[in-house]
Amino acid sequence: MIMDINGSVALVTGANRGIGMAFTQALLAHGAAKVYAGVRDPKTVLASGLTPLRLDVTDEEQVAAAARAADDVSIVINNAGVTGGPSLLEGSLDGARREMEVNYFGTWAVSRAFAPVLAANGGGAMVNMLSVASWVANRRYPSYAASKSAQWSLTNAFRLALREQGTLVVGVHAGYVDTDLAADVDSPKILAGDVAEAAMTGLLNDEPEVLVDEVTRQVRAALSGGLDELYANR
Repeated sequence: MIMDINGSVALVTGANRGIGMAFTQALLAHGAAKVYAGVRDPKTVLASGLTPLRLDVTDEEQVAAAARAADDVSIVINNAGVTGGPSLLEGSLDGARREMEVNYFGTWAVSRAFAPVLAANGGGAMVNMLSVASWVANRRYPSYAASKSAQWSLTNAFRLALREQGTLVVGVHAGYVDTDLAADVDSPKILAGDVAEAAMTGLLNDEPEVLVDEVTRQVRAALSGGLDELYANR
């Protein structure tokens, strides 16, 4: 099916700041009739025009309750994500486990819960906020990259599983984005609004994969080459 954002009902997880907030604003700008802002604390949703929805993606009961409450959605954007894992050779693994719980298992839980909702509403679309780190290891953030790689595989699995019900599954990949998540990174960054707008364009054009910036396009192209090419200058 060809997506039409205008008049749609959407849900964005991790919607109170950063890329999640940018997603909510882009959806409204494209004419979405209702946008659920899925957050752990609904009081943190301060922007007008949004419908706050309590949703901790690691809490199975909250995920199930959200699917019952937002049973009118046709677009689900899995944006909630965290970083904060250890370095590769030292530090507690608790942060790495948290990254997997939110970035991977959280996306899985929300996608599983909302798949029948999307089917009941005509198929719709599921958008997963991934990363260039889905494809290439990061020496500084090894566990974050691992969680995004797992999330990419999961996205591909859902694309296959939901094809018959007419759900478009979109993976959005980007390099460093100018948000709190990358505040301590001293590298070129793109704007959260640019990520969200690229995702909207992908939805409207029925694209299963959105490559937001040049570094992401370069890494994606290098996957067909050898390891030397993929990890050059890294």
